[in-house]
Amino acid sequence: MSNTLSPATRRTKPHATTTPTFAVISGAQVQQALAGREKELVELVEATYRLHGAGDSVNPPSYFLRFPDRPTSRIIALPASIGGEDHVDGLKWISSFPDNVTAGLPRASAVLILNDHDTGYPFACLESSIISATRTAASAALAADWLSRNRPRPTRVGFFGTGLIARYIHTFLAGTGWSFDTIGVHDVSADSAVGFTGYLRQAETTAQVQVHDTAEELIRSSDLVVFATVAGEPHVTDQAWFAHHPLVLHVSLRDLAPEILLSSANIVDDVEHCLKADTSPHLAEQLTGSRDFLDGTLDDVMCARHILPTDRTVIFSPFGLGVLDLAVGKYVYDEVARAGQLRLIDNFFHDLRRYG
Repeated sequence: MSNTLSPATRRTKPHATTTPTFAVISGAQVQQALAGREKELVELVEATYRLHGAGDSVNPPSYFLRFPDRPTSRIIALPASIGGEDHVDGLKWISSFPDNVTAGLPRASAVLILNDHDTGYPFACLESSIISATRTAASAALAADWLSRNRPRPTRVGFFGTGLIARYIHTFLAGTGWSFDTIGVHDVSADSAVGFTGYLRQAETTAQVQVHDTAEELIRSSDLVVFATVAGEPHVTDQAWFAHHPLVLHVSLRDLAPEILLSSANIVDDVEHCLKADTSPHLAEQLTGSRDFLDGTLDDVMCARHILPTDRTVIFSPFGLGVLDLAVGKYVYDEVARAGQLRLIDNFFHDLRRYG
């Protein structure tokens, strides 16, 4: 642990005299660095969206590794580069194996590699399932705030899907000042619904918690609906369920039939990313042959380039951008380095002499 310099500090030294270091940051360290900092992290995600909207980032398409013998599983590579003060590059490598849940393991696992802006050397590997959940939840809380500013603030939230992501989204909503009169819960797994209800009680929420037997009950009784499922194709098809025009955080991206999107106002995080991989927005584009159903990006709303209607359902469909993982991962790295707790791997880079 002798070298705890941040990448930014290392870059101030000439490359010829700088010996690259490599740190491994555990999930426990990640959790410690992020816990209780919901407001700060939402601000970080907002700043990152603004950088991305201004073109100060590189966020190529995600790459999907699929398996003929395991059709429900996949591993996704999200390469990205972010400018601003951090100037960091990297890659998130995240797996989604839904069958893990039946074995008592979380569906997703991930690592994040951070690369130095100037040398390209990787300088850290971080456990990233917590980082991924954090940036997803921070993005959802940010969207809930901005997309409800021209309508009555929701007081009835409903969670469709009650796993890790739902828990993190609730934590970030609560941590950024949201309070609700009622919290609705629905999951195809009764055990999952019970587990999430137990979490809500431990979180000491003052809201009335109600488990709904059907998706229709949940949606009709909520003015903020959070979809956090593992659905691979649309399963919510009835437009009448949305007649009260709720705000919808369509985090899992494939729950809603394209006809529901076509009757709503649609905001995404990035147009090109959302219109692929058979997401609901992608299906809507295929159905209509047009992207006209998209109203804009969250950055468009934050910069007042688009004003949302008050008489339609508003749906936020975030594909999830690698630049957000980089921003949160770099935040974690800096916090761990500041605390003097980086675990450096001795001689990770073995042969650094060009001619031996």
